[in-house]
Amino acid sequence: MRRYLLSSLVIFVLFSIAGIYFFTHYWIHRYDDLIARQASIYRLDAQLVWSVIYEETYFRAWQIGADNEVGLMQVTPTVAREWAKETGFREFEKQTAENVVEFLREPERNIQIGCWYLEKMRGNYRGFPAEKAMMLAAYNAGASRVEEWTKDTNASKLSEQQFIEKISIASTKSYVSSILKRYVG
Repeated sequence: MRRYLLSSLVIFVLFSIAGIYFFTHYWIHRYDDLIARQASIYRLDAQLVWSVIYEETYFRAWQIGADNEVGLMQVTPTVAREWAKETGFREFEKQTAENVVEFLREPERNIQIGCWYLEKMRGNYRGFPAEKAMMLAAYNAGASRVEEWTKDTNASKLSEQQFIEKISIASTKSYVSSILKRYVG
């Protein structure tokens, strides 16, 4: 009887570990096709976008941030409305005006707008050695903060590490470092 209980316990533990592994793998990769599609439209690396989503929400489409950011990529209502206006589609403008939270909770739309905004931020630093770090910092804290952190230097010459050292907001420094580590690692 004791052997049977011990064997049953071992089997239960092994199945539990396997279940947790497979569920985790499913959870973090269930949006991979959406990410790849939207990243390619905006000429972004899908793994970088994946890393942003991992950091922002750990793939929780319903997540609402402290500053009312919504969804997988924590897009702000202001950015969603800006995107809707730039698309020229009146229906998007109407939807973002009526219920922007519901609009942004749809995973593909959220990833689309998040990628659009990442690319928009990247445009300010394209070709810089710290392009990715600056883009991520601008996505998290705003482009004006990146300008503030680089005002006394030649931003086009800073390495990623030099730029990260200039970030004066601890949470943004951690955010950028964490995403880049996951992206490269």
